[in-house]
Amino acid sequence: MTNTASPMQINGTLIDDTFAEAFPMKATRLVITAHTPVWAKHAAQSLTGFATSVIGCGCEAGIERELGSEETPDGRPGIAVLLFAVSSKELAKQIERRVGQCVLTCPTTAIYSGIDPATSAAPRSDDAALGKNLRFFGDGWQISKMIGTTRYWRVPVMDGEFVCEETAVTVKGVGGGNLLLLGADIDAALAAAEAAAAAMRALPNVIMPFPGGVVRSGSKIGSKYAGATASTNDAFCPTLTGLAKKSELTAEVGCVMEIVIDGLTDSDVGAAMTAGIAAAAARGRAAGVLRISAGNYGGKLGPYHFHLHEMAAAVGQKRA
Repeated sequence: MTNTASPMQINGTLIDDTFAEAFPMKATRLVITAHTPVWAKHAAQSLTGFATSVIGCGCEAGIERELGSEETPDGRPGIAVLLFAVSSKELAKQIERRVGQCVLTCPTTAIYSGIDPATSAAPRSDDAALGKNLRFFGDGWQISKMIGTTRYWRVPVMDGEFVCEETAVTVKGVGGGNLLLLGADIDAALAAAEAAAAAMRALPNVIMPFPGGVVRSGSKIGSKYAGATASTNDAFCPTLTGLAKKSELTAEVGCVMEIVIDGLTDSDVGAAMTAGIAAAAARGRAAGVLRISAGNYGGKLGPYHFHLHEMAAAVGQKRA
């Protein structure tokens, strides 16, 4: 629950004395390359589609950043994407389906594992099949090539060859970091959310999986209806202010936007949240950004706790 007994403000925006609660997930980075940046982006957008929440999508995925030709294994323009799932088995299933349907099918593309276990701060998990199974699409015409200790598959397709690394390195990631941005109206809350998402997007190793990085349908666990695992977060719904028993809002709050953050490590999620707080609070109360809060489950379900006052203090130190 939110506790504002120790008020903290940045530019007049109140920072709630609360924390975001995040959970262990399995994660991977995939590098998609293509003949032009446009086709790499087409494949990346398709692969990361319908991947906002594990509640209904099987995984959470998003574009991490664009890559120059000097950063990719084959010297072509590329895009790095991150995928997160609740288990290694589910992550492997999502990788195979999404790569098979969205990258193999896309003109001129190739795909590679994007995590170097020698330099990654995230603990390694079970590797997932990439080209290992997709190679069978070649119907016996596929061939393999070893470069160092890494195996690649070359699958004949109608524009030439689809090149695919045999396996993808997966790691233990963190999902569910979040910020709740409380504004005086839709314009204020949306502008704050857009600024926060843009600031987070500039950092490595994180994604914000919802559309544009922002979600308006924040949820709580459970429902009054049998069979529903999640339902609207009534405590932060402005139309329920004064009606919901546990409403967290005052009459001046007209809109709430949430940003959910997944990262390869808890440090990555914390850095993104700090950047988001700084960007949203920079607009300040004068721009209608009234409060910044976060969602949690009392600390009972997720081992990663991101305290807003600690991050807000870091924002103040950076500005000083």
